[in-house]
Amino acid sequence: VQLQASRGGLVQAGGSLRLSCAASGLSVRINIMNWYRQAPGKQRELVAHIGSSEFTNYPDSVKGRFTISRDSAKNAVYLQMNSLKPEDTGLYYCNAKCFNCYWGQGTLVTVSS
Repeated sequence: VQLQASRGGLVQAGGSLRLSCAASGLSVRINIMNWYRQAPGKQRELVAHIGSSEFTNYPDSVKGRFTISRDSAKNAVYLQMNSLKPEDTGLYYCNAKCFNCYWGQGTLVTVSS
């Protein structure tokens, strides 16, 4: 299984960015897919979850600003991030099935104030 995340980037506060995660060896359509982030000096935290039944879940810190979605035809998962804040800065990781299962490489998102 491989999860390949797109490059992050530098964005000003209030801006938007979309991350993608292309999967191989695993179907994003039938598996739980997550996005996590890890800010400097902090633990990795879940920022978006999508289940096999299209149920989505977000922590309060990103609810209403982040949206997780998937494209079964491309076997990819996306994280649309709007109204970005400096505290959204961190390494973002794509994750599949469970915390101890499959991870993509981290991609850096930097939000400047």
